[in-house]
Amino acid sequence: MKKLLKLFFLFAKIGITTFGGGYAMLPILKREIVEKQKLATEEELMDYYAVGQCTPGIISVNTATFIGYKTAGIIGAIVATLGIVTPSFFVILLIASFLNNFSEIPMVQQAFRGINVCVSALILTAVLSLWKKNIPHRYALLLFLLAFLLNYFLKLSPIWVILLVGILGMFQKSEVPKQ
Repeated sequence: MKKLLKLFFLFAKIGITTFGGGYAMLPILKREIVEKQKLATEEELMDYYAVGQCTPGIISVNTATFIGYKTAGIIGAIVATLGIVTPSFFVILLIASFLNNFSEIPMVQQAFRGINVCVSALILTAVLSLWKKNIPHRYALLLFLLAFLLNYFLKLSPIWVILLVGILGMFQKSEVPKQ
């Protein structure tokens, strides 16, 4: 029971301190899950995160569910998931009840602009972290560029991009370095 409470509050802490969604959450997950609590290795976290991106649902919820499952089985998955979503639920409920009254105040609008800048920096941090781990050679760089071009310029659905680049990844000639 103590382990489950610790898991819930760990993910509640992550959920309450993360703005900007799953990508912005990666540096916080790395610090809390890998470095402080040692619930997963960095490689495992990246694997959970990658699978979380490819499965339906919110990346942060999917990742929390995987880590909770690894830590304490099905009940751990449920507890971690509840931990990650509970703060957002209450914050959204609070904001929704007041937003219409405050959204036109210039200071509130400026605060949201500032938060958006911070979220952009957190997302860039996540991108650079993922880059270091997942673009170790030219073929991976080629796959990255292809995925980016297909998604950004041609507006191809991420599902098709993931499938195509995943298939192309199977044809790598060089051995992928161990992370």
